Amino acid sequence: MTTPRDPRAARLAHLAALVADGTRAVCLLALLDGRAWTAGELARYAGVAPSTLTGHLDRLVTGGLLAEERQGRHRYVRLAGPRAAQLVEELAAWSGPADLPRRGGLRAATADSAMARARTCYDHLAGRLGIALTDALADRGLLLRETGFALTGAGLEWFAANGIALDPGGRRPLARACLDWTERRPHLAGAAGAALCRHALETGWCARIGSERAVRVTAAGERALRDLLGVPPDALR
Repeated sequence: MTTPRDPRAARLAHLAALVADGTRAVCLLALLDGRAWTAGELARYAGVAPSTLTGHLDRLVTGGLLAEERQGRHRYVRLAGPRAAQLVEELAAWSGPADLPRRGGLRAATADSAMARARTCYDHLAGRLGIALTDALADRGLLLRETGFALTGAGLEWFAANGIALDPGGRRPLARACLDWTERRPHLAGAAGAALCRHALETGWCARIGSERAVRVTAAGERALRDLLGVPPDALR
């Protein structure tokens, strides 16, 4: 007897083919910084000719992983949304060991260390910083994570009391677990994770480092996170 083929199989194979290319994978990982990049910027970052990159971007846009917009003669691309970012981050977490790849030179090693310490994952915080914040929220009874992530009533009050605006009526989940690809543990994502990241950058708790996704916790951020969540400064360095 012939077993009917699952119609999802072709779609899954097509999605796998989209990311099964080194150049496209580099672009997807770069776009986890949450910004829109020009095609020229991505071509330089990936180390390929602009004409070569165009074909890759076309496939990713058609496949629904990227969205694009044009301003004048510039073509900008970004991840299509939080679901696309979640897919890329979780594939990265499953793809290899937790250690960041060794790159040549002191400058590259320093950048790798900064990424592991604290970075943005699309629109929320990741790395050791993201894990420390997630643990602190859970330890204080603000976040439940036994059967998936969920803010408690006290957690909702904590966000409101500290001026961190949430959008509970939005289409994305309020709290979601995102597997951290360096720590191999879930950090807080969803609307709450995005709001916390946005607040940290807007208030100066965190500052971006260079052009990559790495961020650093400022002195003001160390004081705020110690006072509000009991996170020791040493855990943020």
